[in-house]
Amino acid sequence: MLLLIPLLLVGIPLALRWWTDHHYKQSIFAPEQVPPRQVAIVFGAGVWPDGRLSAVLADRVDTAIALYQQGRVKKLLMTGDNSVATYNEPQHMREYALARGVPDEDIVLDYAGRRTYDSCYRARHIFGVTDAILVTQAYHLDRALFLADHLGIDAVGVQADQREYIFIERYWWRELFATALAWWEVFISHPVPIMGDKLPIFPTG
Repeated sequence: MLLLIPLLLVGIPLALRWWTDHHYKQSIFAPEQVPPRQVAIVFGAGVWPDGRLSAVLADRVDTAIALYQQGRVKKLLMTGDNSVATYNEPQHMREYALARGVPDEDIVLDYAGRRTYDSCYRARHIFGVTDAILVTQAYHLDRALFLADHLGIDAVGVQADQREYIFIERYWWRELFATALAWWEVFISHPVPIMGDKLPIFPTG
């Protein structure tokens, strides 16, 4: 029994991670091959104190900008953490995109996307997103697709990996247990994130 417990604690997350990766790999495309969708959901990933985007986040926004410029999406939904007044991922993502030519009217900000689950849930229930391209790195994309799928969004994914990242091994290990948590939340606990008034991106449907 003493050996079985740690085996289960590692084996179950490994199995869930494997299934998620295997099932959703068919929904991941290169930027130039991804099917068009109405919206690109761009997940937050860290901003430096001086307002610079982390390398991971800059690559996500750059990838989303490219999709927008290619006409594969109409709007960019930038979702991230703004839980304290001094830290605002979506606003810095917006400023980065504006500086690269994206019109302000085609940028939508979600200030309560503190976690991937929250971002996908709010995209569907606050912003009325029913189809989307998810923009994030490979280590995170399968879990994001799993969550979007089970929260009512017809989603495909584009990998935003444009360079080598420091601590990438740590990110992959973190995803092992984050994926298990995603399964728990989707099928067992059903948490409701911070909500508010509905703000549909396309009010007339």
